Amino acid sequence: MSQATTESENLTLVQAVRDGLYTEMKQDEDVVVMGEDVGKNGGVFRATEGLYEEFGDDRVIDTPLAESGIIGTAIGMAAYGLKPVPEMQFSGFMYPAFDQIVSHAARLRTRSRGRFTCPMVVRAPYGGGIRAPEHHSESMEAFYSHQPGLKVVMPSTPYDTKGLLTSAIRDPDPVIFLEPKLIYRAFRDEVPTESYEVPLGEAAVRREGTDISVFTWGAMTRPTMEAAEELADEIDVEVVDLRTVSPLDTDTIIESFKKTGRAAVVHEAPKTGGLAGEIAATIQEEALLYQEAPVERITGFDTPFPLYSLEDYYLPEPTRIKEGIRDAVNF
Repeated sequence: MSQATTESENLTLVQAVRDGLYTEMKQDEDVVVMGEDVGKNGGVFRATEGLYEEFGDDRVIDTPLAESGIIGTAIGMAAYGLKPVPEMQFSGFMYPAFDQIVSHAARLRTRSRGRFTCPMVVRAPYGGGIRAPEHHSESMEAFYSHQPGLKVVMPSTPYDTKGLLTSAIRDPDPVIFLEPKLIYRAFRDEVPTESYEVPLGEAAVRREGTDISVFTWGAMTRPTMEAAEELADEIDVEVVDLRTVSPLDTDTIIESFKKTGRAAVVHEAPKTGGLAGEIAATIQEEALLYQEAPVERITGFDTPFPLYSLEDYYLPEPTRIKEGIRDAVNF
């Protein structure tokens, strides 16, 4: 759907979350929002602001501070026909609910032999850069991408955020929807006021190039684009925003790599066990004869996410991304 075919608003990413929720709740009374402080307070980042007043406390539900209970309840609601959208205040708070997500939500269709599905979207702000305390800055998409039965979405623009969230809510199976809080209010984008979908599992080529393919997602898309533009006079960089990290859009990954013969992956999660390794392995399996250099991984470090003053050293930023791109091209 083209952005030019309808009326639009100039929204930040977090406003696009709120608009996506509002639009779906308005047209589908089975959509229910729930979580800690999502009602009267409008959420810790105000992503649900105004929904309580619009839809009432039977559809915008303030819950106890019990992540396992929130997700367990949402699974039951989903199994019996509702479309719950539980919010975790921060992605690092999802760990108490990990068993519910991977042992029950992800397996409900298989366990019931298709009699039940789990149309549930678990929203959570993820990632670093906002000087938050411990357990607030994790980037843990690899945990959930490893679990069959889950889709994992990580948008990078307001337009994509609303469209991907709409697709996630309408999906019959559980979706982990990780929102890059670093860029919640960093910029604005034209977002259609009406409902629209951005398909899950489809990457977007943000910048065409011929020398190297750089794959990224979420909050790392902006610094990657900045690095690519700064390198424009010496290296022609193609930037691919995966948008959905499970399932991966392997067709777009391989098509891009065959064109350039070199690749780098940028993510803020630790390097070991991160999705950069999965992408590199996919390239080896599907396009080895096109490969001209090792795949460069530009990632966070294999340490707990640091506090405060060290965040800027941990997160990949344009200078480090440019160095990694040069290493891959000059190998």
